[in-house]
Amino acid sequence: MSQKFPELLPEHIHFIQAQQMFFTGTAGTEGKVNVSPKGIDSLRVMNAGRVLWLNLTGSGNETAAHVLENARMTLMFCSFDTQPLILRLYGKARVVHPIDSGWKELSSHFPAHPGARQIFDLAIDLVQTSCGFAVPRYEFIGQRDTLLKWAEGRGEEGIRQYWQDHNRLSLDGKKTGIEGDGEFTG
Repeated sequence: MSQKFPELLPEHIHFIQAQQMFFTGTAGTEGKVNVSPKGIDSLRVMNAGRVLWLNLTGSGNETAAHVLENARMTLMFCSFDTQPLILRLYGKARVVHPIDSGWKELSSHFPAHPGARQIFDLAIDLVQTSCGFAVPRYEFIGQRDTLLKWAEGRGEEGIRQYWQDHNRLSLDGKKTGIEGDGEFTG
């Protein structure tokens, strides 16, 4: 029921590009494990062994803290329509912030979203598919624009202040590297 691949096949890339949502999973060496749903236009398949994910400002910043400490990351895509499938990408990620030298080149692959705070650059070392027979079916209605409107309303300075107030430390008190506060891998 499950299959493993060393890299993405064309049918995997097509499946990823058709999904409206994906999930991220990370963990530091100790502490809490983080799993988050992601949407909007925030993922790019660069090639069979690499994906980029643009992370927008949110209530927490666990993924950045985890990747700075432990680069392991899993992305999961699920089919919610008639053809069941679960696709997982396992690999090592690096985090690139707007103040990092690689930001300009990597961010050019995405629309300019207000509140963009990091790009995660994932080097894939394993692709796994599984049946998805127990995943429920849902109909996609549309992407939410609430976060984008919230970020637009805050403006650039308001977002930076929000980062300082809410995104500098993880739930476990680890630095996230936001605005130069920590060590960078990008």
